[in-house]
Parts: sequence; structure tokens; C-alpha cells
Amino acid sequence: MSGKYSSDPLWADVKPIPLDDGSKEGQEATPLATIAYSPAYVEATSYLRAVMAANEVSERALKLTQDVISMNPAHYTVCLYVQYTDLARCRLYRAKILFALNKNLDDELTWLNKVSLQYLKNYQIWHHRQVIMSSRTAFPTLPPKELDFLMEMFAQDAKNYHVWTYRHWLVRHFNLWDSEREIRDVETLINADVRNNSAWNHRYLLRFAPREGPEAGMPGGVISDQKGRSDVVDEELVDAELDYAKEKILLAPENRSPWLYARGVLRAAGRPLSEWKDFASQFVTEEKTEDGQVVNVHVKSSLAVEWLADVLGEEAQTEQESGKIAEAVKMLTLLKEKYDPIRRNYWDYRIRQLKDSTSEPVTASA
Repeated sequence: MSGKYSSDPLWADVKPIPLDDGSKEGQEATPLATIAYSPAYVEATSYLRAVMAANEVSERALKLTQDVISMNPAHYTVCLYVQYTDLARCRLYRAKILFALNKNLDDELTWLNKVSLQYLKNYQIWHHRQVIMSSRTAFPTLPPKELDFLMEMFAQDAKNYHVWTYRHWLVRHFNLWDSEREIRDVETLINADVRNNSAWNHRYLLRFAPREGPEAGMPGGVISDQKGRSDVVDEELVDAELDYAKEKILLAPENRSPWLYARGVLRAAGRPLSEWKDFASQFVTEEKTEDGQVVNVHVKSSLAVEWLADVLGEEAQTEQESGKIAEAVKMLTLLKEKYDPIRRNYWDYRIRQLKDSTSEPVTASA
């Protein structure tokens, strides 16, 4: 039975290249496991191999790539690399044709939008989009509807890793660090879900990641010395971001994202965790007897307990006071026994570290 391409005169001059599945001609060797591709897909990809081998750049090849993608958008040779073993040809075949034929790349984005919404988790689609958007000739500035489409994607999945990775790249490529739209979209997503760690990460990238050099756009790249300080610190911005984090913590004290965000902000500013000691203490209160004995500890946030454990531990190491070490051990013990027992071994390790730092016996009061 003839297929779509074998019966089309347009493709009569092409000898399709079948899939090499490991079988050897003249032998009874068969692959250990085979994938049950549809006949239409098998035929289309055999013609795709042929035009790729011939390095053909044509309208028919372009339509063929679209056909293959529509049948299997994860097909790596169409959407990602031509051949894994040939680094010199590691480029998108479809993109190569689009550029060579001087096609309207806005039309390609329109098509990609439809495919992206249909296949939300396909990373090759976003790699292809990045290659297309890299054309300074076609896109000297950010297309006006690009961010609207990304928000449409986030409406489907607000933590889609591939979309966020692409948006990080857009910020670097189009220099969107101080774009009002960028921070507004981030705040929209955080307001919709204060636990959206991806949005928090993007906010940190916009505010504190380096903007130039090989580490541009890398959140960890902000560290410029052993203490983690940024080269240039806008203290007003730091204060505003810390206030923002506090506001969101009060909405959901057990949400780790703003606590981690605050740690990163303080580190970038070269400020100590102890700056937030009073704030963290609001979530951990002690019930005492008349003579001052602690009989119970009320915790509204285990993350605040962890923060206080770090602060008290730092103070204990600096001042070498057994009383402060005992307070730090008490916080760590709360985490170990009640609020984060899954990391019991880690908290035990932290406790041993503190106790080993002083020769005096340390007891964590209840």
C-alpha cells in the first residue's frame, strides 16, 4: 500500500532512508525492543532522513518537517539536533530552512503558539522558538505579543520549567532586566500562587542576578566574594525586596519560597541573617512558668525555627557562649523531633557541630 509521500510525484526523486533499528541484512538479528511507530510516521521520517542527508533546503522539506512535528512534536532530529554525533551540524533543520528561504518568522511563531499550547511539556518546541527569536534581523526588539503568549502558557501551567527557561533567556537577549512588564507579570503570578517557586526565582534573577558576562542571568552568579556579597548593592531595593518577602510570608508562613528569597537577598547585600531575628521570632513563642521555665514552644512556621537555628548557631560560633549554643540546639531539636523529622540525620549533624564547638556540656531545654 502506497503512502502519502511514495505516491506523491513531488517526492518521486527522493529515495527514502529507513530507520536503522539495529537489524543486519542477511541475519536474523532483531532489536531487543522496537517502538510501534505508525506507518505514516515511519514513512515521513524515512523521507526526512533522505532530505537531511542531502542537506536539502526547500519548501517541500519545510512542509515535511511540519508534518513530522505534527505527528510527533518530540522528534529530536526535527526540533533539536540534526545528528547528536555531528556537532558541526547541531542546528535545527527546520530553522535552517526557514532562514535560508527567508520565511516570515512571525508566521512561524503563530504556528509554534498552537503547537506549544497542545504539547505543554515539550522542551524541543521552546528550543526551536529560542533559535527563531535569536534572529536580530526578524526580531530586533521583543515582539509585542510574546509576553502575552507566555502568560497564556503560565495560565495552563504556572511552573512550566521550559517556559521559564525560555523567559530567562528573553530577559538576557532583549535586556529586559528593568522592564516594568517583567516584574508586573512576576507579581501577578506570585499573587495567584504565593508558593510559585519559579516566579520567585525569576524575581530574584531580575533584581540580583548579574546582567553581563558569562554568568548573566544566573541567580548564583550574583556572588562575587566568599561572603556572597554583590559588587553593587542598592540598599533601597534590598529593603523593598525584604519587605515584599515579609508580606508574602505572613500570608503563608510555611511557604519556603519567600524565606529562601530573603536569604538570597540578604546574602547579595552582605547582610547577616540576624537582621531578621526579630521577624522570625514572631513565629516561635515560648510558654513559660512564673519562675521562667519553658514548658512549651508554640511554632507557627518551621521555617522560622530553621532561621533562628541558623542565627543562634552563627552567634554561638562567634561568641562561644554555651547559653546561645543551647538555644540553637533547642531550635534544631524542635526541627529534628517535630517539625522536620525527615531530615533528622541532618539536624543531628548540625547539633553535633554546635556541641563540638564548646568544651562545656550543652543541654537543650524543653
